[in-house]
Amino acid sequence: MRLTPGQYVWITKAALLSLGAIVVSGAAVRLTGSGLGCDDWPNCNSEQFVDVSTFHSAVEQINRLFTGFVAIAVIVAVLGARVRRPPRRDLTLLAYGLVVGVVAQILLGALLIEVELHPISVQGHFLLSMVLVANGVVLVHRAGRPDGVDVAADPLPTHRWLLGGATALALVTGTVVTGAGPHAGDEDVVRLDVAIPTVARIHSISVLAAIAIGAALALRLQRQRSVPVPASVPLLSAWTFVALLQGAVGYVQYFNDVPELLVGLHVLGATVLWAITVALVLAQASPGVIDDPVARTL
Repeated sequence: MRLTPGQYVWITKAALLSLGAIVVSGAAVRLTGSGLGCDDWPNCNSEQFVDVSTFHSAVEQINRLFTGFVAIAVIVAVLGARVRRPPRRDLTLLAYGLVVGVVAQILLGALLIEVELHPISVQGHFLLSMVLVANGVVLVHRAGRPDGVDVAADPLPTHRWLLGGATALALVTGTVVTGAGPHAGDEDVVRLDVAIPTVARIHSISVLAAIAIGAALALRLQRQRSVPVPASVPLLSAWTFVALLQGAVGYVQYFNDVPELLVGLHVLGATVLWAITVALVLAQASPGVIDDPVARTL
């Protein structure tokens, strides 16, 4: 079996989408209070490997099943990298990185059960998912680059990295708010002993700081008026739209007792925003060509 570079790009896109989807399905487990629907691992409980006798156990079992599909997707990405022609070592290493990350997520998921969904372990679970999403975006990006061709970087790389760091900080502070908030995954789970208004304020400040950095980047790109338009411009437009939408959802959910649906949308938005952020940091284009596969995916 042999894969063309174009065929392998589609495989990497499928892996990236599955990694994003598992974040949302994991959030659904927590938001429905099903985090301890299965109190054992890898069995659902001490008596059954699979148990869908209750709503909470069924939700947790579906999420575990979906993890299996994600594992298949990243394994296919590894196998695809090995049969891609011409072969590329960087793609193979990145694909193996996805496998390592998924295995780590599975083990961390088992730990979550052992520590009864302690908020710090839940934070780690989400942040590790963001690392996996970043790995997936890099894989898609590099898979779409021409073989053996030097690609020019987009302008203002330091500013784009600064925006990436600010967005990462906003994600981390968001997990602290979640760790202190009401949606723990089970009604008896311990919460972080911090004032929710205080950490929510810190999170909102970090989000506003990231938006300010993004606005400054937009102004600098506009002043350069490069021809052709840098690949980072449409990505930055998408980033700004999603960031502002995230801010709006965050404020609405905070002042409406954080309803589950809005929290789920906020998790989805955070995942999409992070994927765009990584693509923006990586933005590259050949002279005279705007052809970033991540931008096309998003």
